[in-house]
Amino acid sequence: MIQRTIFTAIGLSAVAVAAHAQTSMPFALDWRFEGPSAPYFVAIQEGYFADAGLEVEITAGQGSLDAIPKVATGAFPIGFADINSLIKFLDQNPDAPVIGAMMVYDKPPFAIVGRRSLGVEEPLDLEGRTLGAPPPDGAFAQWPIFVAETGIDASTVTIEPVGFPTREPSLAEGTVDAVTGFSFTSFLNTSRLGVPEDDISVILMADHGVDLYGNVIIVNTDFAEANPDAVSAFLEAVAKGVIDTIADPAAAVEAIVPFNPAMDVELELRRLELALRDNIVTDWVLANGMGTIDADRFANSIEQIRLTYEYQNEPDASMFFTDAFLPEGGFPLE
Repeated sequence: MIQRTIFTAIGLSAVAVAAHAQTSMPFALDWRFEGPSAPYFVAIQEGYFADAGLEVEITAGQGSLDAIPKVATGAFPIGFADINSLIKFLDQNPDAPVIGAMMVYDKPPFAIVGRRSLGVEEPLDLEGRTLGAPPPDGAFAQWPIFVAETGIDASTVTIEPVGFPTREPSLAEGTVDAVTGFSFTSFLNTSRLGVPEDDISVILMADHGVDLYGNVIIVNTDFAEANPDAVSAFLEAVAKGVIDTIADPAAAVEAIVPFNPAMDVELELRRLELALRDNIVTDWVLANGMGTIDADRFANSIEQIRLTYEYQNEPDASMFFTDAFLPEGGFPLE
């Protein structure tokens, strides 16, 4: 576990926050109000934030990069973002007051989604086939790491640039054999186009040597130093929301509806269930607690990023993540 070298004056009396006036903590989400965001809305609905003395308003985002500058500039004290993007941001802006504080996606949703009927079920099946990939896709960005870890002969794979709107239709039509994408998104989009679910293969990169972590709750370090108990209380409330969501995903999705009345509840329940299974409630999290990271894996993930990004400075893991606001051993989920 990363050493607790940051914010050494942090107290653990989160309960004390509730005894004072509520602390405003607007939360910058990475994306729209969809199934995987349910735990935050559960925490609002069940009063977990309010009971901790926090006034939390959730704002939708426009992608995994969106929350980082919002939190780094202090426009938001706390947000949700891809930690690999945070690592690159802090490499380029080493003095920016932002850090990861609670890992949520122990496994990132970076995936290859293929069709069994087109011969794609395992990584090496991609050799000699066509892979549809939007150039700015977050999963496609990890392709060099995936290739290195699986031993795929990339020279035999035809990369077909596709747009996000045409990615899954191309797979459904069979003009490509597989696509890069987020596991729960590309799977569901392909299924909704009429492809039988038992014909869809999801190759999660994290299951094939890619040690990258996924999305993490990030905090503005200036805010955190001034309000350490509030940050700890926020993370505890989120953990309670996650526990409730695991216990009853259908009820958790309903907590989003007041904030997104046009939402397809059935679709978002499926998306949430996939995210819980593949990204949040992993074997490692069940054994070690939610929110923390494995130091050796994190160090290796930082090295793997070198295959896709040239660091301007020698990376220091303590710049990117701190467990100072978490209970020892993280939050138990069972």
